[in-house]
Amino acid sequence: MSARGLRLAYNMTQQALAEKSGVPLSTLKRFEQSGEISLAALLAIAGALEALDAFENLFPQPAATSLEELESARADRKRAGKGRTDG
Repeated sequence: MSARGLRLAYNMTQQALAEKSGVPLSTLKRFEQSGEISLAALLAIAGALEALDAFENLFPQPAATSLEELESARADRKRAGKGRTDG
């Protein structure tokens, strides 16, 4: 369901959602018309519409079958290098 559809399902005006989410009304209107919005504003709107759970599946954590797998995955993680080359 779209954010507009969810807002209407909650019987909320654009003004009410803007106030509840802290997102400017003009930003909310632009989002509903064009789909353009910042991530921060999108999350604020999703929070106000009680729809943050929908974001959980975007970056799922890999399922480990044992404690050893979890510990191994943690030990294998390395920080990204700065890409320096010598010479």
